[in-house]
Amino acid sequence: MMNKSFCIFIISHGRPDKIVTLRTLKKCGYTGPLFIVCDNEDKTIDKYRANFPSDMIVVFDKPKYAAMVDSCDNFQNRRTTTHARNACFDIAKEKGFDYFLMLDDDYTGFRHTFDREGVFKREKIRLMDDVCSAFCKFLESDLRIASICFLQGGDLMGGAECTNFKDNIFPFKKRKAMNSFFCKTSRRFWFFSRLNEDVNTYLSLGSIGKLFFSIPDIVLNQAQTQSTSGGMSDAYLASGTYVKSFYTTMLFPSFARVIVPRSMNRLHHKISWNNAIPKILDESFKKHGQDV
Repeated sequence: MMNKSFCIFIISHGRPDKIVTLRTLKKCGYTGPLFIVCDNEDKTIDKYRANFPSDMIVVFDKPKYAAMVDSCDNFQNRRTTTHARNACFDIAKEKGFDYFLMLDDDYTGFRHTFDREGVFKREKIRLMDDVCSAFCKFLESDLRIASICFLQGGDLMGGAECTNFKDNIFPFKKRKAMNSFFCKTSRRFWFFSRLNEDVNTYLSLGSIGKLFFSIPDIVLNQAQTQSTSGGMSDAYLASGTYVKSFYTTMLFPSFARVIVPRSMNRLHHKISWNNAIPKILDESFKKHGQDV
């Protein structure tokens, strides 16, 4: 049932010979429908069509989608994954899928982070179909959920001794949501801004009560940014994380700032979650006959 209503989209640009995610998914046991999403401004599109079955390649109109959202700058280029992410909702609808997962093209691994006893232990996923089915069921648990994601490998730097564990963020859900987005086709939302589009989208919609979060039980590993040609590497090489980080601060000055984390030695956005996301008590906590 999951395979009939679910598919995976791999967003790619300028990397027809380097779809690492495709190989990784096969190694993890994924057997469902899968499509490579390219844009009509990609000069290597013919190579994609030569390398893969024609029904696997989906090409969307990039200028069309660029005109539909705010890029939050006046740069004269469309180097961004924003438009491909927005196109995935329409592609899924056109192809009749109720759920989908959008991925970048450079993931080297998907792993479990805990064993059955809840002990931290990274182990390669072998039943990716089951993982995807579970995430789709989770999407149905609450209508407020816009999207759920896998955790990023960097969130677990240091293993069981990492900061996220020490700050008691795990094994609970983390509101950060990046890279891998499980979505319900009928529960559409729009990504926006040229850079940091994932951060800016989950902050903007999160601030009005939409739920975005990562599930710490599954982690993905990704090739280092700027280490592979194509994709968004040229945009990041041109400005590093300097420009990228300031998009978020520009959009949300009341709860976002730019810092140089001790662990990074480069500029990065910092979110004050206490100010970013509303905290609304459930009606069940209301005292009878009184206002909370």
